[in-house]
Amino acid sequence: MSSPKIRLGQFMVSLAQNCSSISFFILLHYHLPSFDKIIQRVQVEHTISEEITGVDIVQSMIKIASGKTLPELGLTQDKIPEPMGFAMQCRVTTEDPSHDFRPDTGTIDVFRMPAGMGIRLDDGPGFPGAKITPHYDSLLVKITAKAYKREDAARKLIRALKEFRVRGVTTNKSFLLNVLKNDNFLTGTVTTSFIAENPHLLEPLQERDRAQKLLHYIGEVIINGTPKSLGAVGPPPSPVDPYIPTIETQPREGRSLKQIYDQDGAEAFAKAVRANEGLLITDTTWRDAHQSLLATRLRTIDMLNIAPATSVALRNCYSLENWGGATFDVSMRFLRECPWERLAAMREAVPDIPFQMLLRGANAVGYTSYPDNVVHDFCKVAKETGMDVFRIFDSVNYIENMKLGIDAVGQAGGIVEAAVCYTGDVSDPKKGKYTLEYYLNFVRELEALGIHVLAIKDMAGLLRPEAASLLVGSIREEFPDLPIHVHTHDTAGTGVASMLAAGRAGADAVDAASDAMSGTTAQPPLGALVASTAGTNLDTGLDLNEVSALNEYWEECRGLYAPFESGQKSGSADVYIHEMPGGQYTNLLYQSTQLGLTGQWSSVKKAYAAANRLLGDIIKVTPSSKVTGDLAQFLVANNLTEQDVIDQAETLSFPSSVIEYFQGYLGIPPFGFPEPLRSRVLKGKTIPGTDGKSCFEGRPGAEMAPYDFDATRTKLQEKYRGSTIGDTDLLSYAMYPSVYDEYMEHKGEYGNLSYLDTRTFLTGMKIGQELAVTLEPGKQLVVKLVGIGSPDKDGIVDIQFELNGQPRMAHIKDKSAVGGAQQRLKAIVGVEGSVGAPMPGVVLETKVKRGDKVKAGDPLVLLSAMKMETLVGAPCGGVVKNLVVTAGDNIDGGDLLVEIE
Repeated sequence: MSSPKIRLGQFMVSLAQNCSSISFFILLHYHLPSFDKIIQRVQVEHTISEEITGVDIVQSMIKIASGKTLPELGLTQDKIPEPMGFAMQCRVTTEDPSHDFRPDTGTIDVFRMPAGMGIRLDDGPGFPGAKITPHYDSLLVKITAKAYKREDAARKLIRALKEFRVRGVTTNKSFLLNVLKNDNFLTGTVTTSFIAENPHLLEPLQERDRAQKLLHYIGEVIINGTPKSLGAVGPPPSPVDPYIPTIETQPREGRSLKQIYDQDGAEAFAKAVRANEGLLITDTTWRDAHQSLLATRLRTIDMLNIAPATSVALRNCYSLENWGGATFDVSMRFLRECPWERLAAMREAVPDIPFQMLLRGANAVGYTSYPDNVVHDFCKVAKETGMDVFRIFDSVNYIENMKLGIDAVGQAGGIVEAAVCYTGDVSDPKKGKYTLEYYLNFVRELEALGIHVLAIKDMAGLLRPEAASLLVGSIREEFPDLPIHVHTHDTAGTGVASMLAAGRAGADAVDAASDAMSGTTAQPPLGALVASTAGTNLDTGLDLNEVSALNEYWEECRGLYAPFESGQKSGSADVYIHEMPGGQYTNLLYQSTQLGLTGQWSSVKKAYAAANRLLGDIIKVTPSSKVTGDLAQFLVANNLTEQDVIDQAETLSFPSSVIEYFQGYLGIPPFGFPEPLRSRVLKGKTIPGTDGKSCFEGRPGAEMAPYDFDATRTKLQEKYRGSTIGDTDLLSYAMYPSVYDEYMEHKGEYGNLSYLDTRTFLTGMKIGQELAVTLEPGKQLVVKLVGIGSPDKDGIVDIQFELNGQPRMAHIKDKSAVGGAQQRLKAIVGVEGSVGAPMPGVVLETKVKRGDKVKAGDPLVLLSAMKMETLVGAPCGGVVKNLVVTAGDNIDGGDLLVEIE
């Protein structure tokens, strides 16, 4: 008896006498055919037969229709060649496999076909700009691959599908690739239950789509301008591209500080610093300098461009300060960059100079306290990613918070540089409560914790030359073996004098910035310190010609950041009055402008001093400086005096940071909290999750449950499918959940923008302009802006690009084409139940709904303005009559939020 295969063939031949094609199923258990259909035309799969036989079936049919016979065409069965190898075909359609193959519609932005040996294309209506409607066959192209072996044909199809680019509509490409990679499909028997048994085949393909996302961002900036969140309110970036110098590598005598640390550990590093002859330098250009001058807006690409020259010119530095502080959240929040990727890239580019970061003690790089395991894990991962020196401080010099940071860095294997934060004036015995003895006592506590280096952190530039000599000299006398590192700001113009005085009194290292990024609210100029100490016992070991070459780059590079300049043209001695930290000055100036306080900067500075008095004359450095700044802006925006605040404290809707400060979220300040203000502010308020507690009595983190990283990983993997969620993601989310979410959403829409040059990032492109963008080594895009269309009836603008010579499209919504802004009602002054916004901002969350019963002090609406959150409370008890805002609404000061009756 013949085999089932032979019988099947005979059956098919008997059926095929008068038809073009037959389709059928095989009954698996009986090896019998199950009839499907017979048709009189060529099936769409005819290309497979053509590829393995060499017969042009369509051409043959046309000839037959014109009167030719099969024998005349040489198509009798005995002359049909044996199949040559294997052929497979994929039909690429505009259908979404993850939604039951639902047809998709839209405009094709990108259409690039594959090619190569053994690939045949039978295409349809695809091309850039094509409109895909629901009224036609969803087929885009049939891709056929031919090879001697079945698996080779499948591999060619996989390669071709990966090369095939379609953007703007969803396709079934992911399904086809998943099928072609399935072992059962390639080697086994596939039945009609194949898809049901393998649901993963329907999972969408996660493509990076980097080029199209980049074009979409550029198009967005071209049409709608620089994102407002960036705060680019100044003049446009300079048209000059910074010149990148090349500095010849010089031979080194002995081991570098980085090598000593890597090979022998942190204690050996500290001994080498103390044994060094001369004054060591920390260059702050990559962190505190631009935080102080340019609102922390310096982008990674501009640091990496100068990294090779920096690694040579600053090879004898104590460290490069390049991470932590405000740079962590600003990189995500405004620049849309990953701070961890920034650190890793810098470490790769500068391998032999110690890196230094600013760690806010128990606050890590955030603005509040976190569970202890968050701080420990953060330090561990930071060390693994490339960090060396951790400058640890606490914003109120609270030793318990310092202990956590010191322990975390020590366990991670980092260099513990513990800081005493400086305020007041130790050279003036009548200047407040921060006396020389206060600082010496704090240093004694730090030294007892086993620190490697002591830092004096003069965050506002209050350390005058005489005070520097007295403070550093007193510490050196008592602690002869402890390395001392001094940090200041040049706000009043005394920075160089103070650092030279500190060096003469026994400091081992001081902070400075490249000249073009120095002065005013930043650090003293590096060139001045190098030149002033050359040939003396304080010689920095740096070459003035080499640091000047770096400075030429920064002079031109700073021009790219003209939109972020504060407008401050000189130093100002009024810092000794308001005591505002240099790193906060430009940020607060910008925030005040955004909050509608333009023209009131002098009032804000005076209010800052008033806020400091209200808070108890505290040490002011992030996050305590943020509390002071938030309160200062609150005073000005609501026209409040110090006495008004004390008298009305029980009913005012203070910024959240102020409430949390009085609740002890930052720790306990050296001389306690001011009363009766604290009690009045906290009246009726409790800390969530503490069974009614109104304030912390010690270190806040000690009372917090460990952070659940496993649960967070699961949550983020579910939320951001297709993205790899690593430890760095978990830590970013743990400290800044909403900022991380916004960053991921932005990255999902526009991709990684860190490799885009700064001028284009801020202003887009001009017609005819060409731009080279390097995505990774060996992967470069050449972008040309060809044309910009006009808005259609929906406000959509078509932008034509060329990408590596191929046409590309981006479709951008022109936001100016949308109708005018909604006019909001204003709260009625004098009507207690008419609750208005205390200042401009965005509604983050509504806490009530219409009909809810509330009592005085109950939370109504959570607002956010820049980094300041304000929880608006009910001024009286009653029923919510009307809630006129919702999450995401932009509001102005005085806008009606809630009506209570």
